[in-house]
Amino acid sequence: MKLRRDIFQAISDPTRRAILVLLTTQTMTAGAIAENFDAARPTISKHIQILNECDLVIAKQQGREIYYELKIEKMKEIDKWLEQFRVIWENRFNQLDNLLETLKNKKHEK
Repeated sequence: MKLRRDIFQAISDPTRRAILVLLTTQTMTAGAIAENFDAARPTISKHIQILNECDLVIAKQQGREIYYELKIEKMKEIDKWLEQFRVIWENRFNQLDNLLETLKNKKHEK
């Protein structure tokens, strides 16, 4: 039975988030990715597999090597989901700014 995964499961793990950050600058082999972590290569390969299953990375064969590349389009899905919270927090911060400005003005009026 194949587990169904989604992008939020993929980014829930700090190692997978770190792998995504590594792939923002260049395509890399699994070995090159693993060199950046203090973990066994099979562990890193499992993380890469999960990222691949969640469609956050794409594997491209070049000769005998497989290079992994970040799929920016999928990252945009995460950003779109986060946008709803960004709007809420920006509104709350604006309300707080207004309140602080009002309190500051009242203090100077006394």
